[in-house]
Amino acid sequence: MRPLYSLKTTLEMIKFEHTLFALPFALLSAVLASGGLPNASKLLWILIAMVGARSAAMAFNRIADRRIDGLNPRTCMRALPAGQVSLAFAVWFTVGSGFLFIIAAHQLNPLCLWLSLPVLLILLLYSYTKRFTNYSHLFLGLCLGLAPLGAWIAIRGDIKFTPILLCLIVLLWTAGFDIIYACQDLEFDLRQNLCSIPKRFGVKTALRLSSALHLIMLMLLVVLSFLEGLSWISFLGIFLVSCLLWYEHQLVRPNDLSKVNAAFFSVNGYISVVLLIAVGLDKLI
Repeated sequence: MRPLYSLKTTLEMIKFEHTLFALPFALLSAVLASGGLPNASKLLWILIAMVGARSAAMAFNRIADRRIDGLNPRTCMRALPAGQVSLAFAVWFTVGSGFLFIIAAHQLNPLCLWLSLPVLLILLLYSYTKRFTNYSHLFLGLCLGLAPLGAWIAIRGDIKFTPILLCLIVLLWTAGFDIIYACQDLEFDLRQNLCSIPKRFGVKTALRLSSALHLIMLMLLVVLSFLEGLSWISFLGIFLVSCLLWYEHQLVRPNDLSKVNAAFFSVNGYISVVLLIAVGLDKLI
């Protein structure tokens, strides 16, 4: 029973359910690459690759940050610093998840396999970026942005402008909401000499930068829609996303960060799903 408990606790530790953030963008990219409904086998291996890559990245992040998490009142009860999961189990979970990602890449096509190790290294490197750069939020955005790029390669076996644009869109979206999330750790980052945009520029300016990144993201979504010849359905989806982003930024104020979790976890989950539904319907109808 102990291994099952450790697995359950580890999945809770890495917020397994938040794979939802990037997965819809990967599926959206697969739909665009296929010009409609992708092959079921390809979709299955894309899903497995996503689960493996994110699980490895998040578990490694918890391993790398276990000392820092133990010092932060907001994170001190996470599984590793609280002793609910052993370091050895977390390491083996990370290794197993990484192998799952590589196996899935092998099943997709040769280019996916060749790129799997560099991608995995990028995902793991993120865990150390806040130790040396204020722009770790952008690096996190790149990590999630690789999902639609990888899904396109999985379907087509090549790299075009569309998946690169999708990667940039996800990068800006992720960096924007991660800046918001990082605002609540400003005092801790100052004490521990960790890097972040809120620490570098202050909360007020950080929130403005977050808004700017999300505005550019929306503009790029419009560009993508024109390039792909999408219809009013996709533009309606972009409008709904703009409303969600506006609401997200209304939840957070420089002097009131009490609703950061609602902005981070709830609203962003809807954004990627709305876009997937809109573009999916656009291509399938």
